[in-house]
Amino acid sequence: MATNNSFLPKSSDMYELIESFLQAPTYHLIFEALLIIWIFKLIFFSTEYRPESVLTEKEKAELIEEWQPDPLVPDVDENHPLLQAMEKNIISGKPDKYVMINNKSSLNMATLNFLGMAGNAEVEAAAIKTLKKYGVGSCGPRGFYGTMDVHLELEEKFAKFMYCEEAALYSYGFATIASAIPAYSKRGDVIFVDEGVCFSIQKGLVASRSRIKWFKHNDMEDLERLLLIQQDEDKKNPKKAKVTRRFVVVEGLYFNHGDICPLPKIVELKWKYKLRLFMEESFSLGVLGANGRGVTEHYNISVDEVDLIAASLENSIGSTGGFCCGRKYVIDHQRLSGLGYCFSASLPPMLATAAIEALNIMQNDSSILQRLRENCRKMYDGLSMISGVEVMGDPLAPIKHVRLAEISDNRELDMQTLQRIADHAMENGIAIVLARYLEKEEHKLPPPSIRISICFMIGIKVKQSERPRTTNIVYRHLYDITIDRNDKSERVNWNKCLFP
Repeated sequence: MATNNSFLPKSSDMYELIESFLQAPTYHLIFEALLIIWIFKLIFFSTEYRPESVLTEKEKAELIEEWQPDPLVPDVDENHPLLQAMEKNIISGKPDKYVMINNKSSLNMATLNFLGMAGNAEVEAAAIKTLKKYGVGSCGPRGFYGTMDVHLELEEKFAKFMYCEEAALYSYGFATIASAIPAYSKRGDVIFVDEGVCFSIQKGLVASRSRIKWFKHNDMEDLERLLLIQQDEDKKNPKKAKVTRRFVVVEGLYFNHGDICPLPKIVELKWKYKLRLFMEESFSLGVLGANGRGVTEHYNISVDEVDLIAASLENSIGSTGGFCCGRKYVIDHQRLSGLGYCFSASLPPMLATAAIEALNIMQNDSSILQRLRENCRKMYDGLSMISGVEVMGDPLAPIKHVRLAEISDNRELDMQTLQRIADHAMENGIAIVLARYLEKEEHKLPPPSIRISICFMIGIKVKQSERPRTTNIVYRHLYDITIDRNDKSERVNWNKCLFP
């Protein structure tokens, strides 16, 4: 039988192999030799076994004595104003138009429940019905086993309501925009941001690790100045400019200021400088626009001009969670890249149903939006007539920031003055609060202010007998504490300046 030698290398092949070996770089040969030696060492020379040393009882006692555990929470001064406020004002019962504070009924002018959906009987009934069907929670993130039919229904309703192709539902309002921004903007990208944005946007900016360029609050000239600088940088390095994405992030209605963003000018700059526009509408949803669709409807601008709209459901809608809406391909990307969407347990079904019912009420009766805006304008007109303070915010906004007309160099002193006003109002049955911030973490700390919120609750009105007392108390304490003048005979006709 003939022997098959086809598997043996030919002499010509061996010659080529040796020749290529000799032509290889010296460092390459040395590296391969070291690898071969290391492999032999691992196979044939095992490491020496070293028995674990056992501590004596004396050594154990010394280590235990030296160990000092860190506190679970840092030490806080007992005189911290927030601790004092929590101990002083205890809320009992369900917050409504009137709220029980220290067993005393007070007019609730601190709520963000602008349309009274939290506590609405129809919304509560829908939530209870869902609770009996689905239970308390959804038991998982959306991408695993946490998606219920009511989640899909709510997403579809919000997409149709906002005239967008698709919407994504989040289980926590704060995490919505904080997850959406880093889902799209990465390291090396550039984000132009209004310096007055809320804290959730600021956290999203940090998570994105992008280059942040802050422009002055609602100052479009300053924004364009920064865009021109960026344009010059792109011309100097066109290769880098091709892979750098540019975003502009704003709030529809600014929580820290109460004013509305100039969306028409922002859209103009967006197309001029090729930007992607993200807008946070937590405080304009259900407030601005004839049907409550927010700033785009307020200015009669198509939602297609905005690349991404995000909003919380915890204000006008009166539920929990948030949503992002936009074009389908934009939202689909978020379902895989939005950290709050991917890794957080989904919204409890009963809260999704509550949001659906609240949205239905808002769509079926747009008059509540008109009544809310009337209340906002009356409050703005009334507060604007008080000397010694400045009212910050748009007349149509349900958030008003009342600031001292003359701000001192001592922030703590101004805070104490405003706190006295809030305390006096509380003693007389009006619940108002100071605007609080994480002062060490805010990008730019707003001036001290009292935040006054206006709402309209279906079926509940301020009693006629309460109107003069309420208006006089608000005026008197804002006036008496902030004004030092001889003639205090001036009085504002507050009967015409508060809600009906």
